[in-house]
Amino acid sequence: MTKRLILIRHAKSNWAEPFDDHSRTLNDQGRTSAKAIGAYLDMNSYNPDVIYCSDAARTIETTELIDDTMKTVPKIYYLKKMYNGSPASLWNVLHKAEGNVVALVAHNPGIALFAEDVVDKTPDHPHFVNYPACATLVCDFPTNDWAEAVTSSGQVIDYVVPKDLDQY
Repeated sequence: MTKRLILIRHAKSNWAEPFDDHSRTLNDQGRTSAKAIGAYLDMNSYNPDVIYCSDAARTIETTELIDDTMKTVPKIYYLKKMYNGSPASLWNVLHKAEGNVVALVAHNPGIALFAEDVVDKTPDHPHFVNYPACATLVCDFPTNDWAEAVTSSGQVIDYVVPKDLDQY
C-alpha cells in the first residue's frame, strides 16, 4: 500500500494594508488561485482525507477555499507549529499524520525545502525550486504508516502552479 502526500504553499497574500504577518489574508489573485488549485485537485481525484494547515490567516483562507472547491470533506487541523515551520517540523507533522491522503498547507521557505527533501527526484518544472504561491506537489510514499516515511522516498505524481491552469 502507498500513502499520498499533497504539499501546498499558501496562495498570494495581501501586502496592501497594515498587518502582523500571522494575520495577513489573501489578495484577490490568491483567492482565485486557491479555488483553481482546489478544482484541479478535485478533477484529478487528489482529494485529501486530512489537511494539516498552519494557523496563519493566509494558510487557513487557502485551505478553506481549496476545501470548498472539492467534493470530499477532509478533516482539517490548524497547527501553530506549522506557521513558518522548518522541514523538520513538517516531517514531525507528517510522521504523526492520520489518513491515506494527507495535505500540508504551509509557508516558504519551509514548504519548498520540505518538498525537495521528500521526493526521490524533483519534477521537471521551472518553478519547483522557488515553490511560488499556491504551488502544489502530489507524491506517493511506499509505506503503510506515515511514521515510516523517509527523506527522498516520495515519488512525484504531479506538480502544478496556478499559472499552469487554464481557469487561472
